[in-house]
Amino acid sequence: MTGRSILWMALGATLGLMTLVVVIVLPSVEDPCEGVSVLGSSTALPPIGGFAPGGSAAAAPGGATDNRSDTRTSALPTATPAEPTVSQANPTATGAPSLAAGSGPIRRTLPLAAGTFTVSDVFGARGGTHLGVDLAATDGTTIYSVSDGHVVAAGPASGFGNWIVVDSVDTNGRSYSAVYGHMWDSGVHVRVGDTVAAGQPIAQVGSAGESSGPHLHFEIVPGGRFTGGRQIDPQPWLDGAPTPDVGGALAYSSDPRCNLGFGSAGGALAAGKVPPELEVWYRRAGSICPQITPSLLAAQGRQESGFQRGANSPAGAQGLAQFLPGTASSINPDDGKPYVIDADGNGVASVWDDGDAIVGQGRYMCAIAHKVVSWESEGRVQGDLVALTLAAYNAGEGAVLASGGMPNQFAAHYSETRPYVANILAMEPQYRAPGSLGRFTPQDSSGGANIVAAAHQWLGQPYVWGGGGPQGPSSGGLDGPGLTSAAVFAASSGTVTLPRTAEQQWEAGAEVPMSKAAPGDLVFSSFGPRGPAQVGIYSGSGQMIQSVPGVDTRSRSGVTEVLVPGDARLRRVL
Repeated sequence: MTGRSILWMALGATLGLMTLVVVIVLPSVEDPCEGVSVLGSSTALPPIGGFAPGGSAAAAPGGATDNRSDTRTSALPTATPAEPTVSQANPTATGAPSLAAGSGPIRRTLPLAAGTFTVSDVFGARGGTHLGVDLAATDGTTIYSVSDGHVVAAGPASGFGNWIVVDSVDTNGRSYSAVYGHMWDSGVHVRVGDTVAAGQPIAQVGSAGESSGPHLHFEIVPGGRFTGGRQIDPQPWLDGAPTPDVGGALAYSSDPRCNLGFGSAGGALAAGKVPPELEVWYRRAGSICPQITPSLLAAQGRQESGFQRGANSPAGAQGLAQFLPGTASSINPDDGKPYVIDADGNGVASVWDDGDAIVGQGRYMCAIAHKVVSWESEGRVQGDLVALTLAAYNAGEGAVLASGGMPNQFAAHYSETRPYVANILAMEPQYRAPGSLGRFTPQDSSGGANIVAAAHQWLGQPYVWGGGGPQGPSSGGLDGPGLTSAAVFAASSGTVTLPRTAEQQWEAGAEVPMSKAAPGDLVFSSFGPRGPAQVGIYSGSGQMIQSVPGVDTRSRSGVTEVLVPGDARLRRVL
């Protein structure tokens, strides 16, 4: 054997030993939720979302308690919703026995009373894109909750016009959401945070959104609509089939990486977007009131402190949420307690504690939002509710009231407050769970096709100058660049953010000739010395989707589909 052979053998043996050591010594990276029982280890079920830090099953008789401060999520298994009367309740309960782990009957009812509807479209129709079942019924027909649960969304939603999402847990311990869509504004009879019972009237059939006639679009989403679940055919489920395990939230896990805020509006926070130790607090703070979402609070936290503990501003603002000491100790008019409370249960209310600061941020934002709603109803201020609430957090409530809307009294209102609001609204979609505002979620198709699909959900939206952006419609509508920005952001799952104006968007992507036009290309027109004045989205066959004001009573305004103008030029951004 030559010296070279011996050398190669020795080197091979050394590498093999190193590989063995690495395999033995280095732990594998595992999913923390893999193999976790959906029911937990105790016979008494914990509250949805798990126990708050410092809380435990031993803290209360029966083992189930909820030590969270000032949230609107109660423990689903121990909640006692007001049962509907015999005349109100839907009597068409399935009453089927559970076919999976757990005990007792599956408590479900049909969403519409038997004999009041016909199935007009089935699950998987339209080339597999229809992810629910359509039940045609007379406009105004009563819609019932199919199960006991918590309302986590109620109101406007893209594609649906209006929707209701109710999070529930089956007797086998598996989480699921029931989704109801297309109600008129006047047909939504519950609000976020409500606890509902199976058979309880919650809405009325309408034809809002992308709808060709009165019907209920109904979905069942095991794992949660906002928490990584997946739609299944609702009809076998309504007939008594057990809720399957398709991933998504583990409702009773105490690990926020596993429960994902299921059972509360906090589920609408995108997973993994904020530091892990802060995620549970943004989910809980974003469940206090329906006006203030967890994604908004997360974007605001990024703007305020960059998620850095111990942050101090020159003005004396402190901590993650940048509270002034006087504001932190001020009394919340909603409940008579200070804004910053002992949310983490360690015995001290402090702006330096993660939970106390973030829950305090949510409490203060909700209190401001309630005031803005009142001022708007009295005609004292005008503007977008969320934008004005953010402005008041930054400049003070008095600045919004004195300005009759967005603060405009001092130079700092233009140099600080307005950019503060704009930055947060631009960042918010990055922290929002996909599909949490309605129907659209990107599919495994081309980026251009997804842009068109995203734009289609806003057909019919009013034109509002300056309206829209990555977050979707604002101030009640969209303008041209607001529409394109919203569609591209949604289609790219939040990875591409277009600038605010048509002129600036002309600099994005690459120009393509009209002969190579493809759906999803941005269509620019009305060019001047500074660039294009109009922008829309090419939808194919020589047409585009745009949002423009009507020039007279005969012209169509808002988001419409029209022919591509003769001076159009194209750019491709995805």
